[in-house]
Amino acid sequence: NERMHLLVCLRMFQAGPLTRALVVCAQMFMTPWLALLYVVHPRAVHRFVGYLEETACITYANIIRQVETPGTPLHEAWSELPAPALAKAYWKLPEEAMWVDALKCMFADEANHRDVNHTFATMSTDDPNPFVQKHKEDAVHAWRLESEGRATDIGCEKTLGTKAAGAWSV
Repeated sequence: NERMHLLVCLRMFQAGPLTRALVVCAQMFMTPWLALLYVVHPRAVHRFVGYLEETACITYANIIRQVETPGTPLHEAWSELPAPALAKAYWKLPEEAMWVDALKCMFADEANHRDVNHTFATMSTDDPNPFVQKHKEDAVHAWRLESEGRATDIGCEKTLGTKAAGAWSV
């Protein structure tokens, strides 16, 4: 999921070779370090990742607020940008989805990751997974959205639309 956020952003902004190399180097450094730490102290890794996700939530909330606020530089630059095809496919957004809708999906993902990691940081290794019921409820919610002809209920009102006869209408 985090890699999907990265791929969407790299595609959206057509990252150059230097940016891509920095991303790969950061992944090559962080992955083994976190994996080793996870073997020794999994709760510490969950807490660390929870704080990283919390920082991401603050960042996304700030960006979304600026994109949606007329007169800000991000509003001028990003408010009319369409969401990339990869984001539309991954989050099942309508064809008319905008970049801010993709940002809201990433924000929702990060908020969920934050909560899950902070929860796991407080648990013992033999505690039952508290998210099993949530996954069942999410599956039922997704089924209901699909049966109503909607692919998602995340996004801005302007682009949510409904699926009618194979085409999206707003």
